[in-house]
Amino acid sequence: MLDFFLSSAYAQAAAPQQGSPLVSMLMPIALIVLFYFLLIRPQMKRSKEHKQLLEKLAVGDEVVTSGGVAGKVTTLGENFVSVEIADNTVIKLQRQAITGVLPKGSLKSA
Repeated sequence: MLDFFLSSAYAQAAAPQQGSPLVSMLMPIALIVLFYFLLIRPQMKRSKEHKQLLEKLAVGDEVVTSGGVAGKVTTLGENFVSVEIADNTVIKLQRQAITGVLPKGSLKSA
């Protein structure tokens, strides 16, 4: 008699719950939208700003590299930039290594 009650209770608990298919589709779409606005869009904006910075680069600009080296641009090439970091000390860098342009006179005050 005890087996009779246990098997019926087990069968009732095992019945699957049917949810709305709209709710189950809404969650992945919401995650994709969240990833777009929190990760993808800001990265695209930073990339666009960096590209504009590199396009506006001119000889005489004071720049900072990704390694933290500050100097003045002496020559510009298509892929490489020569930066004077001290008197008669010039290094050659890839354009992508430049992370920022400093205001004029920043290196003299340092």
